[in-house]
Order: sequence, then structure tokens, then C-alpha cells
Amino acid sequence: MLIAGVLVTNTDSGRGCGTDWPLCNGRFVPAYTVESMVEYSHRMISGLVGLLVGATYLVTHFWKPARNKENLLYAGGALLFTVMQAILGAMAVIWEQSSLVLALHFGISLFAFTCTWLLYSRVKQKTLPSAGQESTRTSSKPASAVTLPKALFRSMIAILVYCYGVVYLGAYIRHTSSGGACEGWPLCNGEIVPELSGSTAVAFAHRLAALILLVLVAILTTYVRRAAGKNSELASIANKALVLVFLQVLSGGLLSFTLSNEDVYIFTGLLHTIIISALFSMLVLLAIRTRQSSRE
Repeated sequence: MLIAGVLVTNTDSGRGCGTDWPLCNGRFVPAYTVESMVEYSHRMISGLVGLLVGATYLVTHFWKPARNKENLLYAGGALLFTVMQAILGAMAVIWEQSSLVLALHFGISLFAFTCTWLLYSRVKQKTLPSAGQESTRTSSKPASAVTLPKALFRSMIAILVYCYGVVYLGAYIRHTSSGGACEGWPLCNGEIVPELSGSTAVAFAHRLAALILLVLVAILTTYVRRAAGKNSELASIANKALVLVFLQVLSGGLLSFTLSNEDVYIFTGLLHTIIISALFSMLVLLAIRTRQSSRE
């Protein structure tokens, strides 16, 4: 659903179905134009995902082996944010929305994805491992066996809020087509600090914010590895987050180099979205595991 949404944005197909919703230009089956098919495909995928998320919530709520507070929180969050995303998407079609609101649309989708990922991680954690997996699991120290200061959890929350701000700024740049204001990479228009005005300031702020995020996650990973142990579950999650934020920065550079080629830019935009979705989910998972291991 996230990928389909990015395709709608990157191909400028948001108005492919006019101002009709849930129909497309007044028809159940849309006309065979690229814009209408891309937009309508996004709606169909979103509807299917909504049904799956709803079914998952019902199973979690009514099936006793799956029902507990944490599972219900994740399943309920996935359902809530999926519904919110659908409502905001319908509003964006029927009424013209500002770029600030359209950027929020991706942010809500990110929360829905993260809640789904957390539920998956929870189920995977509680599933009995096979004999081959047992040796792998016993080699890493689980989060529950590690004690960390509560200050680390508060730092994780601050990094999460900051990461969401970076994501929102990136979504805003996409909806305002401001990425081209900073030509080249890693320099912006051939300068370390360009003239900070208009779209250039917004694009440069996003680049600088992404670099700061990389530094913060690197510091966090180093601390977690020292405090919890290199072979701990927490260190494994932190290492994955560090790799993902590094890849995210590189994919941002790839975006800059492909701005002038629309055919390639569609795919580099998709890659950028996939990585940031995985990164945000990994940071949330790390925050939860840190909270479970925190102490005064």
C-alpha cells in the first residue's frame, strides 16, 4: 500500500479519478489511462489491506491464545491508522488539500505499517523455534535479560520523534516537488551551505536533518552495544537500524542523481520509501525493547 501510494505521487496520478470516491470518474471500472489505473490500483490495494488488517484485529481480539494487551495495542493501532489513512486519502480526492496535509497522509501510513510490523515481530518472538533456530536464538541475549537506564528509553523516544520529523519533511518535499532545488549530492548546488531561501532551504534542511539522524543512530547503536552486549537482541536491532539509516542516506543521494530521469526516479523514490519505512519500524521496535529492559 505504501509503494502504491508513492507511485501515485511520483506519477502525479492523484487526480487520475477526478474528484470521485470511491468511484473513479463516476465509474466502477475506470478508463484505461495511466493516471486513472495507478490511482484506482492504489484504492484497490488499500481496500484489500484494510480487510486484512480488520480480519487480523478480529482474530487478535476474539482468539484467546492471541489476545493480550500488547497484541491488541498493535492490531488496534494498525486498524486505526489504516482507517485514518483511508479517510484522509478520500478527503484528498474530494477536496483539494495542501502539501502539508498530503505529507501527513504518508506519515499516517507509516504508523499503520509500523503497527503491523510490531505485531508480526511480537508473533515471531512468541512462536516456538524449530531445532535449527534454537541454537541461533540461544546465542543472543534477549532484551528481557538486559537492564538499561530509563534515560536510554527517553533518548529513543526523542530520536523517534526526530526521525518522524525527517520523514514528514521528506514527504513534504515530494509533494511540493522541491527536491530539484538542491542539485548534486552530497553538496547542494555545488556548495556546502547553499543560499537558504525558498525550496532550496527546505531541501537542504532535509539533507542536513538526515545526516544528523545518521549520527544520532550511530551514537545510539554504539551505546546499546556497550550496555547490552554485542551479541544481545538489542544490539542486533540497533545494528539493523544503523545499516538502514546509512542506506537511507545513500538512497537519498541516488534520488538526487535521478531527478532528471522520470522513468528511473519512480523506482529510486520507491526504494527510498521502503528503506525509511523499515528504518522507522526498526527504531520503534528498539524503543519498545529498550522500555522492557529499562530501570531507574
